[in-house]
Amino acid sequence: MSLDQRGTRPPVKSLAPPGVYAPQEDTALLSAALADEPLAPGAAVLDVGTGSGALALAAARRGARVTAVDVSRRAVCAARLNALRAGLAVRVLRGNLFEPVRGRSFDLVLANPPYVPAPGAHRPPRGAARAWDAGGDGRLVLDRICHEAPGMLRPGGVLLLVQSALSDPGRTVDCLRSAGLKAAVTQRRRIAFGPVLRTRVEWLRERGLLSPDESEEELVVIRAERPV
Repeated sequence: MSLDQRGTRPPVKSLAPPGVYAPQEDTALLSAALADEPLAPGAAVLDVGTGSGALALAAARRGARVTAVDVSRRAVCAARLNALRAGLAVRVLRGNLFEPVRGRSFDLVLANPPYVPAPGAHRPPRGAARAWDAGGDGRLVLDRICHEAPGMLRPGGVLLLVQSALSDPGRTVDCLRSAGLKAAVTQRRRIAFGPVLRTRVEWLRERGLLSPDESEEELVVIRAERPV
């Protein structure tokens, strides 16, 4: 592997085997927000819903003590493998959202949860769809994060969360503020519809979540801080 201009090895690209969410535009947007966030050496970071572990590795490269969680066995294996390949210490646990780290607290929590509204919301998502399908309003996991994440933050701790405008960022901000956090949308990016949304355009328009002339999705990062 070649060295970059600073004389250090460039980051190893994360592997995402079939069934594991590969880093996409939402990952890049949240990664940019992470890069802007002050992070003390040794800070305790939680990456919930880690997928291939891309965000966990980005935090570990900055000297943080990182724990990553995912409900998918394949994702846990992929994240562990990617950490090993990168030579980074990341503790990867399998479990449902915050369950594996109950009772712990963190300086920073990263969350790229499923947030895509899905038809047939009475059926729980299965397989790879668990990485994006999130009930009829897209808030199946978002509401849980809003309820549980504030209790995982240390004083001065920060939650960075990415979601789609289709799943009501205003509601997320309001919920986090109601929990006592200082919350706001800090980044936005418009992207072309991906394969999943392209199959749901008519359904989303029927539900009033998309206007007839919309051909792009807006992603947002929400930053929420627990007061000291």
